[in-house]
Amino acid sequence: MNRLQHEKSPYLLQHAGNPVDWYPWGEEAFAAARRENKPVFLSIGYSTCHWCHVMAHESFEDPEVAAALNEVFVAVKVDREERPDVDELYMTACQLLTGQGGWPLTVFLTPEGKPFFAGTYIPKEGRYGMSGLLELIPRVGELWRTQAERVEGSAEQIQAALRQAAEPGQAGESPGPAVLAQAVQDLLGGFDREQGGFGGAPKFPAAHTLSFLLTRREPEALEMVEKTLRAMRAGGIYDQVGLGFHRYATDARWRVPHYEKMLYDQALLALAYTEAWQLTGQPLYRRTAEETFTYVLRDLTSPQGAFYSAEDADSEGEEGRFYRWTREELSSLLEEGELALVGLEEGTLHLLDPEWTLSEASRARLFAHRAARARPGRDDKVLASWNGLMIAALALAAGAFDRPDYALAAARAARFVLGTLRDPQGALLHRWRDGQAAIPAFAEDYACLAWGMLELYQAGFEPWALEAAFALTDRLLKRHADPQGGFFQSAEADQPGGIRLQPTGDGALPSANSVALRVLVRLSRIGDRPAYWKAAEGLLRRHSAMVRRHPQGFTFLLAGLDFYLGPSSEVVLAGRAEGEDTAALARALRRAFLPRAVFLLRPTGQADPAILRLAPFVRDYGEGPDGRARAFVCRNYSCRLPTGDPREMLGLLAEP
Repeated sequence: MNRLQHEKSPYLLQHAGNPVDWYPWGEEAFAAARRENKPVFLSIGYSTCHWCHVMAHESFEDPEVAAALNEVFVAVKVDREERPDVDELYMTACQLLTGQGGWPLTVFLTPEGKPFFAGTYIPKEGRYGMSGLLELIPRVGELWRTQAERVEGSAEQIQAALRQAAEPGQAGESPGPAVLAQAVQDLLGGFDREQGGFGGAPKFPAAHTLSFLLTRREPEALEMVEKTLRAMRAGGIYDQVGLGFHRYATDARWRVPHYEKMLYDQALLALAYTEAWQLTGQPLYRRTAEETFTYVLRDLTSPQGAFYSAEDADSEGEEGRFYRWTREELSSLLEEGELALVGLEEGTLHLLDPEWTLSEASRARLFAHRAARARPGRDDKVLASWNGLMIAALALAAGAFDRPDYALAAARAARFVLGTLRDPQGALLHRWRDGQAAIPAFAEDYACLAWGMLELYQAGFEPWALEAAFALTDRLLKRHADPQGGFFQSAEADQPGGIRLQPTGDGALPSANSVALRVLVRLSRIGDRPAYWKAAEGLLRRHSAMVRRHPQGFTFLLAGLDFYLGPSSEVVLAGRAEGEDTAALARALRRAFLPRAVFLLRPTGQADPAILRLAPFVRDYGEGPDGRARAFVCRNYSCRLPTGDPREMLGLLAEP
């Protein structure tokens, strides 16, 4: 056993029995490298990563490779989900050096943490033009012994390039509506009109891109969204038996997935399907969102109510083994006539008609049959940021679908994260597992959790959720704000490698800055907080050059920009909290697709409602002379006459 045996990360624990003398990320490892005058072998991955498993079995479990690594390097293992700051920094280095990236991420560092080589998967022995570890390790060892100054000089140059890459660029004017239109056109250029989605194989869900396109409401944008949502729902990327989405499709038709299941994909895709239902009313989208939540609440929810991170792609040493079927198995388990309506691609079940679904009886038989197989491993760590995304998704759906059980699940997770992921001083922590909360929170934790709390407030008008959203946003501004605009991922005291990166483009996850923009512009209107609006302006100016240059890489940020540009609306409901007339107005708001609106409740009949401390401007709003609830709709600082009619209220909110 090595030092990883004392860690909590499931990924690090997977490597605790390796003959490699692994260190976790930290000063102890770099002090050893300086003391022993060795370079650092940094390996970054995550517990559900297939190629991470391949490299581990092939090399890190091999005594010959381990002996070579231990002789030449101080070896450091990092869970990218625990340390997104470390991963972002050295992934940037890999992309600068090689033009690409991925996991496992392999980086050679000086004892000061400066990179001088980077790659991804490296085989044990050379093949297909790739050098193997058994060739590479002694070569690096000889280079370090004989030409250390040359290596250090190269590392300094790479470090300088990293510092430059860490800068979003000179601030300019905030992007305008033209950027939104350009993003739609750029996305059209890469849209697969036959199969949905963007680009060819491999094909990723790009959920937040779909959410952005929904805000445009244009026929071309909606065509991209609906084609993609329907194709994914019918494809093998969707688990037709156990529900929920796999990470991505290895083919262009969505039929053969990479089988890992990530919490953030479930959250972002459920959000996109919920929003599509709000806009179109298509039952398929609601059904898909609800089924995705069924999977999460069944398989990714802890006894405490928080949400686990992921399920693996591999079981019994083989990727996808748990999920694959034979035609013979299907013929014995499906209802009569259903076999003709399903397809098998490399053993993965998909539907031939996106409007059709398996009968409940057939699905139950398939589910029971599959349950007898060895199940893939589950990464049961709880991350504040990813929980924030799922809280937001559940809260939005709770209101849209009138599902109070979703709101209860979201609130339970929120109370656990807010109450348990704390240091002794009360600051937020990033990760909890096995009774231990650890790692100072990152910008993404504050931003995503604040978003979740804002959605949770709007789902039930409970002031504690809004108060938490404000508190998290205040801490984000205090710990992570760049004076020139935007937010650093790490707090200053926690930065790796001496470089503070600003998260920029939206990848598999929306960046911390993109989520922060969404939170700032909405909370600034709910709580009348000019400082939040000013911070949003600074963020947009700081990132303006990159957004204009490559708008389709910032689609979640563009959804926030859409609200910022407006016209945006605030709706104050004034009425008794338990009144049916108040509930009718609230239901109408929550069912509608209102990406440019925020809404809050001013409860009447209470001596000192908590909302008055959070949003004092609602003090003067009251119910009608007849004692009935009213909605006050304001757009761009201009207010309409109040109404107690839900349809009239929605008419006032209709987009021009």
